[in-house]
Amino acid sequence: MHRSRLGRIAAVMAMAVVAVAGTGTPALAAYPNPGLVTGDVLVHDPSVVLRPGGGYLVAHTADGIGLKTSTDRTAFRNAGAAFPNGASWTLPYTGGSRNLWAPDVSYRDGRYLMYYSASTFGSNRSAIFLATSTTGNSGSWTNQGLVIESRTADNFNAIDPHLVVDGSGRWWLSFGSFWSGIKMVAINPSTGKRSDTTIRSIAGRNGGPIEAPVITRHGGYYYLWVSFDYCCRGAASTYRVMVGRSSSVTGPFADRNGTAMTSGGGTELLAGHGSIHGPGHQAVITDVDGDVLFYHYYTDSGQPRLGVNLLGYDSAGWPYVYEKGPRFGAVAAGKCLRHATRTG
Repeated sequence: MHRSRLGRIAAVMAMAVVAVAGTGTPALAAYPNPGLVTGDVLVHDPSVVLRPGGGYLVAHTADGIGLKTSTDRTAFRNAGAAFPNGASWTLPYTGGSRNLWAPDVSYRDGRYLMYYSASTFGSNRSAIFLATSTTGNSGSWTNQGLVIESRTADNFNAIDPHLVVDGSGRWWLSFGSFWSGIKMVAINPSTGKRSDTTIRSIAGRNGGPIEAPVITRHGGYYYLWVSFDYCCRGAASTYRVMVGRSSSVTGPFADRNGTAMTSGGGTELLAGHGSIHGPGHQAVITDVDGDVLFYHYYTDSGQPRLGVNLLGYDSAGWPYVYEKGPRFGAVAAGKCLRHATRTG
């Protein structure tokens, strides 16, 4: 990384955090506002991938799965829908609606993969499907079928998927919302489908609101990012981003105080403040200027918007969020990192 870029990052961090004496831990005076984004930024449940040719692809909850693109992580434009003609195979789970939820998009082995959810609000009669594309463009996505479903008799909810590849090259899909919490299944890299019948529990709040898992790797740890509390209530939303970590991709995950995430643990990373309401349903990627947090939040009028901030890690390896500096994203255009867009 160029010294000048490091200097700009350090300057922003110095404005955003102060050190707690003797601990080496940054303390935020207040949560930062989202960094500057422009264009079409009406987004709910964002997932973001670095494109192999440069720039960014965003997939989000919408009819047929909404797509947006950006060359610099600042200006975003509408790129249509993954399934502009609908996804008829999902209708038994959506009650006939074309609205599909919480996609997870990544780029691996020369193609885009997208796991996405089909359900109705408040129900665990849900399903996660897989689609693939060589370009990521609207209309180019091919349905690869059902990955996992949940029924009303189950104690989990098959929505909010996220794919992670661990340090040994094994694939895992985390998912879940409410009920008994966040689950994980092993995935066969050749098919993108389940490789066995085991369902692991990795986080929960005894039936309370927890959803939107993301697992990333930094240093010697895997970090489990989740959203606590309630989305989808406009400016009354109470979503907040929480995190725990483990030395193993399958857990056990614990928060900064050592509380197990299966027992309701989680360290708060970002919550509502001022005119930023209910930030959550996070995505984390590694870019050329560090790890980047994407999420949605609600404005005072209740509109969902795309939020983008940079992530730092303190001396103990715990993440914190700070505001994106001016056009940090511009350095990423045409300079994708490893073509593997998720940390880990």
